[in-house]
Amino acid sequence: MNKYDTQTLQEYDRRYVWHPFTQMKEWEEDEPIVIERGEGSFLIDTDGTRYLDGVAAIWTNVHGHCKKEINEAIKAQVDRLEHSTLLGLAGEQPALLAKRLVDIAPPGLCKVFYSDNGSTAVEIAVKMAFQYQQHKGHTGKTKFISFTNAYHGDTVGAMSVGGIDIYHDVYSPLLFPTIKAPAPYCYRCPMETSDSSSCGKVCLKELERLMADHAHELAALVIEPRVQGAGGMITQPEGFVRTVRELCNKYDVLMIADEVAVGFGRTGAMFACEKEGVTPDLMALSKGITAGYLPLAATLTTQQVYNAFLGEYRELKTFFHGHTFTGNPIACAAALASLDLIEKEQLLANLQPKIEYLKDRLNSLKSLVHVGDVRQEGLIGGIELVRNRATKESYHWEERIGVLVCRAARKHGIFLRPLGNIIVVFPPLSISLAELKQLMDGIEASIREVTE
Repeated sequence: MNKYDTQTLQEYDRRYVWHPFTQMKEWEEDEPIVIERGEGSFLIDTDGTRYLDGVAAIWTNVHGHCKKEINEAIKAQVDRLEHSTLLGLAGEQPALLAKRLVDIAPPGLCKVFYSDNGSTAVEIAVKMAFQYQQHKGHTGKTKFISFTNAYHGDTVGAMSVGGIDIYHDVYSPLLFPTIKAPAPYCYRCPMETSDSSSCGKVCLKELERLMADHAHELAALVIEPRVQGAGGMITQPEGFVRTVRELCNKYDVLMIADEVAVGFGRTGAMFACEKEGVTPDLMALSKGITAGYLPLAATLTTQQVYNAFLGEYRELKTFFHGHTFTGNPIACAAALASLDLIEKEQLLANLQPKIEYLKDRLNSLKSLVHVGDVRQEGLIGGIELVRNRATKESYHWEERIGVLVCRAARKHGIFLRPLGNIIVVFPPLSISLAELKQLMDGIEASIREVTE
């Protein structure tokens, strides 16, 4: 048990901790929940109150909190080796994990470059794509194309290929310019189409126009396959990712798939690209890679990309990038244990009834007056709250309607974190059907309490 009481911990937090994506003036005036431990799908605070983790520790948790098998793998590795560099040395755990990742990745991805979070995984892919084009003699191919409403992380390169102004506009003088293509969003579609399929076709037509016009200067395209996460859990129509792959081939542009949020079973497949039979040239992974236990990321790429970096030392073709904790053996041990559990517990097969249940519950929410749209991909849900469903009039962001709903959910024993006016459903993949019902019941009750 912790020797400090809740009030002391709250005071220490307010006085010393700077929280991410948080207005600290408001935080300092609040009494935060202090989490002390976890158990399965639940977080438990210092007062013993249990909260169903509706956001999977910000989209990372796969097998639930404090999973025995992963705990034991970490403990065993700590007793053998805590860390050793990959600069000049090979490592047992990173070598084993690299092979496992290649074995389960889309066919053709065969090299693994480690880092420590999703932003760095994307940053590495961007740098690799740029340097690849230089080594191939395509010196004019220096630009990137990405999608509006995209989020790829908060390092400078990742922000540059992102597209959410509220997060990144203040840093615009630091960012390199990119070409932005429209992303499909049929509910509030900028192309003014009536359905997902039509919206996707219009967006793809505009994407091809942009790629044709800029092919001579494009190094790579960056996409969150199937779902734009932080942009509002916005799903793409069937075939969208496959057509993007075809356009990249047509215009000789590398394809970077940011699977940081959607990888490791979240969409119902091991990786989202698999659902459309797509192999990207580079793929960024993190979050679920260690089942939410430890920071780890990987950028996977093809032999073709890798070969462009091979040469004599004097040619300076080396990829000059690295991280102190690259391939940390404890994190790799956790990832290997997680992959073992995915196989042993038949995680992907067992997801299917939960995905169907979530689909039914999300669709039932459409009857609520202030639910404008619901979106789903696998065990990901997004519930968009609006002032007027008929006119699609939004709540003003200053009203913080999403925050109010998530606060109300605490009374129902649920922890949620919104994206503006969108309620995110992103539980641990191991959640039971009974727990998923508890989650959706609490979300529905909280929406009714706040909006009606």
